[in-house]
Amino acid sequence: MDITSRRNPKVAWVRRLQRQAAFRRRQQAWVVEGVRLAEEALRAGAVVRAVFVTPDLPPRGRAVVQAWQAQGVPVYRVTGAVMAALSATETPPGLLAVVALAPRAWPARPDWVLVLDGVRDPGNLGTLLRTAWAAGVDGVALVDCADPWAPKVVRAGMGAHWHVPLWRGAWSALAPRLQGMRVYVADMRGEQAYFDADWRGRVALVVGGEAHGASPAARQRATQTVSIPMPGGAESLNAAVAGGILLFEAVRQRWYGAGRG
Repeated sequence: MDITSRRNPKVAWVRRLQRQAAFRRRQQAWVVEGVRLAEEALRAGAVVRAVFVTPDLPPRGRAVVQAWQAQGVPVYRVTGAVMAALSATETPPGLLAVVALAPRAWPARPDWVLVLDGVRDPGNLGTLLRTAWAAGVDGVALVDCADPWAPKVVRAGMGAHWHVPLWRGAWSALAPRLQGMRVYVADMRGEQAYFDADWRGRVALVVGGEAHGASPAARQRATQTVSIPMPGGAESLNAAVAGGILLFEAVRQRWYGAGRG
């Protein structure tokens, strides 16, 4: 099937999915762009509703498309101009897919959780999701954050959406899910340096937003606050960088023990 006009209804549908979080929720769908994310979607067994390709798609991309075609997924051949209209990037890829929104179920009794509290920068949110996936967390809870299925978050997440259970809601609903866990809140003036905290056992790490840090609601539930010493004197760290440092200290302790040596 060929689409040569940017006024085609399918183009309008994808553009709304790219731009509107409420429309994504109503349609229960989101958009992935590029061969690498498409390969990850195929490996994860994602339910794909439609695929859009340009004639210059490289062999790696064609292999993914052929696999989806074999599953009965509708594939639309589009011009470069149409792909530019569909894409949320400055350099449109040759492959774009609309995927069913079906996050992994939250575990019944998680041991290792990342809570993102007011992280509204899409790039930071996506990077934190990717880092959480790499660190092997049991789930990521999102409180007052950017939409995790927004295009910039998806690109920065690099496939994490298919591998990390996501939960969204308010602190009042999240608190029971953290029952029995130690809750460490990242704070640049925290009570304890992060490498002196015990990250073994059942632990939830809370990383706050870029502008104001963790919310009062998060602090009320903190077992303790932890800081990252900064001898260079910078005022603060980027939320994604700070989250990565803390997550991988937890990995070190959980895999290799609590000692610093």
